[in-house]
Amino acid sequence: MAKVKITDTILRDAHQSQAATRMRLDEMLPACELLDKAGYFSLECWGGATFDSCLRFLNEDPWDRLRALRKALPNTKLQMLLRGQNILGYKHYADDVVDYFVKKSVDNGIDIIRIFDALNDLRNMEAAVKAAKQYGGMAEVAMSYTTSPVHTEEYFVKLAQDIESMGADLICIKDMAGLLLPFNAYSLVKKLKENTKLPIVLHTHNTAGTGAMTLIKAVEAGVDVIDTALSPLGGGTSQPATESIVAALKGTEYDTGLDEELLAKIAEHFRGVAERLTKDGWRDPDKVLSVNAKALQYQVPGGMLSNLIGQLKQAGAMDKYYTVLEEVPRVRKDFGYPPLVTPTSQIVGTQAVMNVLGGERYKMVTKESKGLLKGEYGRLPAPVNEDVRKKCIGDEKVITYRPADDIAPELENYRKEIREYSQQEEDVLSYALFPQVATKFFQWRQAQQLKADPTAYSKEDGTMPV
Repeated sequence: MAKVKITDTILRDAHQSQAATRMRLDEMLPACELLDKAGYFSLECWGGATFDSCLRFLNEDPWDRLRALRKALPNTKLQMLLRGQNILGYKHYADDVVDYFVKKSVDNGIDIIRIFDALNDLRNMEAAVKAAKQYGGMAEVAMSYTTSPVHTEEYFVKLAQDIESMGADLICIKDMAGLLLPFNAYSLVKKLKENTKLPIVLHTHNTAGTGAMTLIKAVEAGVDVIDTALSPLGGGTSQPATESIVAALKGTEYDTGLDEELLAKIAEHFRGVAERLTKDGWRDPDKVLSVNAKALQYQVPGGMLSNLIGQLKQAGAMDKYYTVLEEVPRVRKDFGYPPLVTPTSQIVGTQAVMNVLGGERYKMVTKESKGLLKGEYGRLPAPVNEDVRKKCIGDEKVITYRPADDIAPELENYRKEIREYSQQEEDVLSYALFPQVATKFFQWRQAQQLKADPTAYSKEDGTMPV
């Protein structure tokens, strides 16, 4: 049996899950020399919400972050999370934007791109997978794991075979809500190993308190790579703690080969970072580390739960909390059982809140709910409730093709719109994904440069020299 490999999420999902993605680059770099010696399969360090968070909250250029991490981690594969045709935004982009984003990610240092789609619609991942392969990256295609009458073991085995056929390099089971239970993980991994030839990766969360058990059972079944997070930001809503899993497997046939003393040294640094994040109010240990077994009952990921609470507090309707939680699975069934992950988790959650507060189901319907029922996000896993669809979208036509086929190339338009701020090729991508947020960041960047050098603007046209 080959040793189990580990992807550490300390630089991305760990702080996204526990501390609203607020870890800064200057908190990462001091640990990089030791992280680079650890012998990880990869370090997940980019994508997901980090891109938005860098621009919106930290006044950091995400591309600068990636380049700095690449330079500081010369011997370790760097990994990112990409939402297929959504890239890192919240809508579908044209193929030329997806292609250019993937190219620039690889150019700037990404080795492995974990690509997923909220509906597991492979059509929404085709462009990203093709680009990853074309530009020399590894395409790790993820299946968003969930449970429902249609999401059976057979469903995931068939999906994995289709992923293999589309040219993926690795297959990831992406269990974003911590719903995959230990013995189910054993069975699923076994079946995947029997029916595909690709390495299998497992990503889970410890939200329901079952994450570490799930990883161990998956290891016994032959999983190739598992995601863990160093202990200062491990456990709870994040991934199971790296050091605990390494210790549990030590001396067995699955020994990871990682050095526990070195991991302890690295963890010491991140303990300080976790303390800062807690002190600044971004991380609430009581919330992020408590076991929430309700996740198994309502299938609501941690981030979605806090959104629901926020919406109910705003409406002064916290007394309706459990009614809303009970409404979530009903809406999900009406909508064809989408897995609850960004953006479908927000769509289903908000609709459940409206159904409860509106006094009548689907009396008020969000634009996003209509879009989901119209096929704008892709193919839903199961047939929808046609009465609900009729009530929400009337006689509007339902899309059955790949939604991005409707989007004309848009990169050149973005380039024109951003001309006065552009200082590097990648700026057009930051703008394409988050127009208002990126523009604000570019203005801040210019002001900083002007402060440092008042002659920075060229006299003729008032723009910054490239």
